[in-house]
Amino acid sequence: MSKFGAYLRTKSFRNTILLAIGAVIVVVLIAFYSLGNYTRHGSGIPVPKVTGIQVDRAIGILKDQSFDVNIDSVYVLDQAPGTVIEQDPDAGTNVKEGRVIYLKIVKNQAPNVALPDLLDAPYISAVSTISNYGLKVGDTTYRSDIARDKVLEVKFAGQPIQPGTKLPKGSKLDLVLGDGFGASEVEIPDVVNLDLDGAKFAIRGGKLTLGTLTYEGTITDSTNLVVVSQSPMKTDSTSKVSIGSRINLTVTQGKKTP
Repeated sequence: MSKFGAYLRTKSFRNTILLAIGAVIVVVLIAFYSLGNYTRHGSGIPVPKVTGIQVDRAIGILKDQSFDVNIDSVYVLDQAPGTVIEQDPDAGTNVKEGRVIYLKIVKNQAPNVALPDLLDAPYISAVSTISNYGLKVGDTTYRSDIARDKVLEVKFAGQPIQPGTKLPKGSKLDLVLGDGFGASEVEIPDVVNLDLDGAKFAIRGGKLTLGTLTYEGTITDSTNLVVVSQSPMKTDSTSKVSIGSRINLTVTQGKKTP
């Protein structure tokens, strides 16, 4: 053991160790530079920018610079079919000749989506749902209905459609909404023989307007007036008028007739 320890302290042993370390360093350097030359590390050409142009032109540009091309497609609303929207590697990246450049383009045909159930939905909610399904809101019209701004009907290309109908993504839907007024015509109230305050209440409650007020005879107490005639009045041939129509009254002093 003492002889081996003495050998470790000799100059010959130190020279052997230094020689071995030097040999390892030389081998590593040779391998490093050889690998760099083999892989052409740091060499290459920049990838041209092809996003925003048609795929045929993009392929031509890449092929001219000895690149291979791999294409995937996706539908994008409001983008021209065949347009390159993504590329990998990005433009300006240095890569070797023959590298595959991955392109994503806009497909020609829009996928179909099922119409969601929009009936009775508030307008704001319906617009949000339509957008989430990749559809668009077209014209908006109103129909007499007590529900204001709620969807009463959905139309596509002028025709009513039902929930679940398959439509191309990006289609425009026309909405028919309630105007909050109900029917456009209302019944004519019969206010003859009512006191004036009661007649006014009936007219306003019927979504009509008090028109001309005519006084008949001598009026001594304005708080004690009775309706003796009205125009228009309900008849067999006329029972309804448009909302907001004026009802003209003739009143006289006295009490209503039993």
